[in-house]
Amino acid sequence: MEKLETTELQSRLSSLSVSSFPGITSKNCEANPSNRLQSTDLSRTVIQPDTQTKMDDNSESAPSAEEPSASLGKAEAGDSQESSTSPPGEKKALPPMKPASTWTSVALKELKTKLCQEKDSVVTVYRGDIMTVHVPTVPEAKHVCWEFATDGYDIGFGVYFDWSPVTSRAITVHISESSDDEDEEDDLEVPGVPGDVEKGSKSVANSNLGEILPVYRQDSHLAVQSGSHEFPGEGTYQLKFDNSYSLWRNKTLYYRVYYSA
Repeated sequence: MEKLETTELQSRLSSLSVSSFPGITSKNCEANPSNRLQSTDLSRTVIQPDTQTKMDDNSESAPSAEEPSASLGKAEAGDSQESSTSPPGEKKALPPMKPASTWTSVALKELKTKLCQEKDSVVTVYRGDIMTVHVPTVPEAKHVCWEFATDGYDIGFGVYFDWSPVTSRAITVHISESSDDEDEEDDLEVPGVPGDVEKGSKSVANSNLGEILPVYRQDSHLAVQSGSHEFPGEGTYQLKFDNSYSLWRNKTLYYRVYYSA
């Protein structure tokens, strides 16, 4: 019954002329109206046009707007990671250290009398020389302490800490000689240059060496110079007695270095 109605309707439509509908031209009508009518049959599967398929394909292959931003974010993260990496050869920052505690005492005679009875506690620091006492840290103690005095004249003194691992627990003394052999009658000083004892500035070549007390001239001939420092970690203290600025006079030094809890 449905097929008869469809055939009858097709015959009526084919008998109509395009000119029978005012305002409609042949450009706006399809050449085969039966195809359009056949699409109304619900029993048949509707096939989408090829243009729609192409559009769908294009929509799937087109990248989403979020993808470029995600890739950009990855690139920015990579740039920030590269910038945070320290350039090769850059000097490493040393751990912070507490300041040293220092004090003076007028008991010069008592200290000198006491140290004269101890071995290697009275030494001569010759003109132009620097005497460095290397004191390694030990697990039994927490502080290093020092006290010293001189006869007649002052001497430069400073404290440094070497963060290199301790290989020996022995306290050692190293003497470095100055290349200046000029003879003068008075206690002369080298003109103001970097590393001058008067200014307390010392150039440190060792990258593991931290400064606790810069080298300054101390009035150790007038008062006993004493001090202590808490261990910042494993390493070796360097106590420097500096007579490099003196081109004529040797200095008699009374000193003692010991540990405390």
